[in-house]
Amino acid sequence: MRTTLLRRLATVATALGLSSAGLLGAGVAPAQAAVADCPAGYFCAWKSDNGTGTMYKTNASVPTLGGWDNGFRSVVNRTNKFACLYDDANYGLDGMVGVVYPSPSGSEWGGPGSNSVSSVKLVPTERECAMDAYPEWYSAQAPKAAGFGDLNADKKADVLVRDKAGRLWFLPGDGSGKLVGAGGWNGMNLLTRHGDFSGDGREDVIAREASGKLWLYPGDGSGALGARKLVGTGGWNAMGSVVAFGDMSGDQRTDLLAVEKATGKLWLYPGTTAGTIGPRKLLGSGGWNGMNVLTASGDMNGDGLGDLIAREASTGKLWLYPGKAGAAFGPRLLVGSGGWNVMASLLAVGDQNGDGLGDLAAITNTRFVSPELRGDGVLVTYPGTGTGKLGTGTPETDTWWSLNGAF
Repeated sequence: MRTTLLRRLATVATALGLSSAGLLGAGVAPAQAAVADCPAGYFCAWKSDNGTGTMYKTNASVPTLGGWDNGFRSVVNRTNKFACLYDDANYGLDGMVGVVYPSPSGSEWGGPGSNSVSSVKLVPTERECAMDAYPEWYSAQAPKAAGFGDLNADKKADVLVRDKAGRLWFLPGDGSGKLVGAGGWNGMNLLTRHGDFSGDGREDVIAREASGKLWLYPGDGSGALGARKLVGTGGWNAMGSVVAFGDMSGDQRTDLLAVEKATGKLWLYPGTTAGTIGPRKLLGSGGWNGMNVLTASGDMNGDGLGDLIAREASTGKLWLYPGKAGAAFGPRLLVGSGGWNVMASLLAVGDQNGDGLGDLAAITNTRFVSPELRGDGVLVTYPGTGTGKLGTGTPETDTWWSLNGAF
């Protein structure tokens, strides 16, 4: 079992009682005059344990500390980034790694958590102290033509991930990641994809702004997104779930599904030839707010029509709602008898394993336990069987923690 480095160090910090704004930035120490001398936008350190005397400062990453090597005894992080403190020079991961949270006001300061700091890195997200900003994602070449789940037309299932700094990353399936949104994506409280809304043959993204506006971001065929277009002027915050489904109405246009919070009604919003959203149609008269996850999974039962997977909040059961001709769903099929509440989210990925069948992935929460991996941020993949049901899940990696959404 591989233990995520920063989680292990957090446990160590707690055991050692490091409570003063050092490792993981916990607690608030009494104000000191010298600490106030640290300029805004800088990480500062002292060789005393009370933040007095000669001060070290930097506003950039430093691979070696020279005369300050192993000299930090108290620190403050007045930047807006996470300060990673490494026992090893050049940001090495063999020794201990401490994390000092941002405190732009300088109100939180204390011990660095180690007397052996040899390098300092300033990064936008905590996870970047020990790993990439994006998680590991691998997918196999699929035998079918590019389509569901494929943003760059290479016949491999892709994923988009938002990090906690509001950046958007494209994961093409080879373990790498490409930045496709430099920031600002945390202003969206819902992101969904699957299907071509703009009519150019490329998969697009739908995003809901906190104001309730709905935006279309057209895919450019490389995994990146083009200039956005307003497709909903407001009121979309009345919907608890909004899911880009693919073509449900049979008109070769991609559609949206949405669950109304107040009533539990399920609505179909058909796409139009103009790349907009047409008049809605009622699909479910109520009860859909009992589902706390909806995922447009593509064709899971081999009938050529898109299906919907939903998790029942009260039971943790997983249901498949098979699509029917005429923009409707057939009788639902139980595909998970319980226990799915240990998943923080579901991820529809198309054909991830290359066998020609649609698959499903899930990202776990803190309640997940398996012989291989446990806790939050584990990616578990479930192979499709072609009958609507799922094969046995396999925990793949625990690198999906401390993110802000994957779709």
